[in-house]
Amino acid sequence: MKLRIQSVNFEATSALETHITKKMKKLEKFHEDILNVEVYLKVVKPETATNKEADIKASIPNVEFFASKTCDSFEEAFDLSLEAIEKQIRKHKEKTIKK
Repeated sequence: MKLRIQSVNFEATSALETHITKKMKKLEKFHEDILNVEVYLKVVKPETATNKEADIKASIPNVEFFASKTCDSFEEAFDLSLEAIEKQIRKHKEKTIKK
């Protein structure tokens, strides 16, 4: 699995990147054929309490999953997006097993 973290208009801390990398390893237990994962972190305008957005795009052969959440911290937004991706992968796996 290839992981790419991109922070838009700000510099992500190493602690944030470590948090993301550690959590992404969990995805491999849901599906073994994950090709690459792209994480986009950005601060949404206007400046409000919940202005940290995390987008995750995960690819497996022939399928792409996407989730985007906005919260008051990047860690929380990333964790919620990751949960949505996990749910999408589980649903996809259930559909392909039933066929």
